[in-house]
Amino acid sequence: MTEDGNGSKNTAASASVPAAAGWPMLKGEYKTGNSSACVAVVTCGSHLDDEALIQAGAAISGSCKTENLGIEKLVSHIIANPNIRFLIVAGAEVKGHITGEAILMLHQNGISKNRIVGAKGAIPYIENLSEEAVKRFMEQVECIDMINDEDIGRISEKIKECTANDPGAFPAAPLLQDVKDSSAQGNKEDDFDESEFSSGSGNAVSGGASAAEISSLTMITRLKAVDQKMAGIGDYHKFQAGFQAGKVEGFVIGFALMILAAALFSLIIRLM
Repeated sequence: MTEDGNGSKNTAASASVPAAAGWPMLKGEYKTGNSSACVAVVTCGSHLDDEALIQAGAAISGSCKTENLGIEKLVSHIIANPNIRFLIVAGAEVKGHITGEAILMLHQNGISKNRIVGAKGAIPYIENLSEEAVKRFMEQVECIDMINDEDIGRISEKIKECTANDPGAFPAAPLLQDVKDSSAQGNKEDDFDESEFSSGSGNAVSGGASAAEISSLTMITRLKAVDQKMAGIGDYHKFQAGFQAGKVEGFVIGFALMILAAALFSLIIRLM
C-alpha cells in the first residue's frame, strides 16, 4: 500500500484478483491456502509439513519429483493464479531428475526446442507448455533458491518476508494450459514413464521436439543405463574369469614345483 501526492491511500499495488476457476486444477501432492497469497512453495523431493507452510502464508505448497511433467504442473498452477509473485524452491534435490535446478533454469533461461536450457536432469523436456506460458512464468514470479533446505522455520520466515514485499497481482488474466495429467491412468509423478511425455496429439510444440522424439530420447536414456549396467556385469565376469584362471595356473605351477622338489630330494638321497 502506498500514498499518492495528496496523502490518500492507494491499494492498487496490493489488490488481489481471482485465480482461474477451480484453481488448482491438476492433481498432485500439495496443500492449498489463500489463493490471494503471493507465495508458492515447492519442496522438490522432500515431504515437508505443507500445512505449516500454508499457515505461514503460502498459497500452495507441495513436492515436485520430475523435471518434465512435474514442472509443467507447477508452472500451470502458478500462471493460472496471477496473485502468486514468488516461488520458493526448497527441500531436498531429486537425484537423477535434479528437479530443483531445472525449475531455476527454466525461470532463468526458458526452453529451446522443448528442452530446459541449462538443466542437467535426465529428461528436462517441456512438452505441454506453450512458449507464452514459459515466458509468463519467467515474468510473473521471482524464484528464491532454498534447494536442500528442509528447515520449516527458515522457509516460513522467507514466506513472510516475501508476503511483506508483495508487489500485487500480475497485470494479466489467469493463463490456462492443457497439461495432460497422467495420474488419472495410475502413473506416479516420480516414475520415468513415457506417458509423461505424451500429449495425446503427437504434434511438436512451437516448432520443438515432437512427442515421438522425446519418447525416443527416453528409450535412449534407458538403454544407456542398461548398457552401463551390462558393462559393469561384464567387467565383473572378466575379473572372475581372470581370478579363476589365475587359481588354475597357480595350482599347476605349484604342483610342478612340488614334483620337481620331490625329484631333487630323491636324487639327493641316492647320492648320499
